[in-house]
Amino acid sequence: MFDDWMQRYEYMIELGKALPLIDEKYKIDENLIKGCQSKVWVHAELKDEKLVFTADSDAIITKGIVAILIRAFSNHHPSAIIEADTKFIDDIGLKEHLSPTRANGLVSMIKQLKMYAVAYQTQLK
Repeated sequence: MFDDWMQRYEYMIELGKALPLIDEKYKIDENLIKGCQSKVWVHAELKDEKLVFTADSDAIITKGIVAILIRAFSNHHPSAIIEADTKFIDDIGLKEHLSPTRANGLVSMIKQLKMYAVAYQTQLK
């Protein structure tokens, strides 16, 4: 969609600005993503058997990254999130254009979203 990575970063920043923000009451330590250099909070709620994620971050690029993941995973059944292929991240080259600490944070975010899905999937059984 974009010719260079500066345009992609700008788009990620825009996605982050449009991210449905997490309610302040969920910006607590237990919702912090472990392994991120920046602070990233993610909250999940089950609505009509689908997970809806909200998030926030104190860093604009990281906020854009979590916005991409929320767009990909939110409003899906927990089983679909658990089984979701994250190859699209490699396909767009995101991981290779992040610093090592941000790339580790990306992996941590994905892992946490999938862990929420596992937790909610057990409630549906």
